[in-house]
Amino acid sequence: VRNMAVARPLSRFWEWGKNIVCVGRNYADHLKEMQSAVLSEPVLFLKPSTAYAPEGSPILVPSYSRNLHHELELGVVMGKRCRAVPEAAAMDYVAGYALCLDMTARDVQDECKKKGLPWTLAKSFTASCPVSEFVPKEKIPDPHNLKLWLKVNGELRQEGETSSMIFSIPYIISYVSKIMTLEEGDIILTGTPKGVGPVKENDEIQAGIHGVVSMRFKVERPEY
Repeated sequence: VRNMAVARPLSRFWEWGKNIVCVGRNYADHLKEMQSAVLSEPVLFLKPSTAYAPEGSPILVPSYSRNLHHELELGVVMGKRCRAVPEAAAMDYVAGYALCLDMTARDVQDECKKKGLPWTLAKSFTASCPVSEFVPKEKIPDPHNLKLWLKVNGELRQEGETSSMIFSIPYIISYVSKIMTLEEGDIILTGTPKGVGPVKENDEIQAGIHGVVSMRFKVERPEY
């Protein structure tokens, strides 16, 4: 019998991790640019595991959107199953991190918001979660002290510091784990700083965590 641990390396979490849990509205400057209210609890939404786009695969523009936006986020990769974890113990369940993009069909999201509908069509399409390589937690002693950046065709668009998060990573893990059980290989996207904006077919996105990891993606329109 093949050992499961061998079959599921965390370094390739996107091949087998099940849940992508996203936190909306976690940077005050992004709330201002979106004219959103600050809330007392995080806004959560999910992406399916088929949203993953590892480096080397393209970001796909959904056929039904004319306004695809990039949202740069720090992803927290879970190392073991956890349920209703207290904040003080939350970091013990973290295996590492990845830089992620929460690709958003902004025109579709605006319609959903107007109608009071869920954001699934705007957030959960194929290739809507580009991810960098896995960064083990030893390489990031303090995830609240990182600088994130994103360029489109070489032009700096987003820059933010994780110290500006409204809800901390232990708080988010504890909060999410009280709602849904988190499992090894799951990822939590922790929100985006300001500077979100549109990308189109053939654009190149480069993004990074300063001094830690970087990634690049091409934007394509699918054949269908």
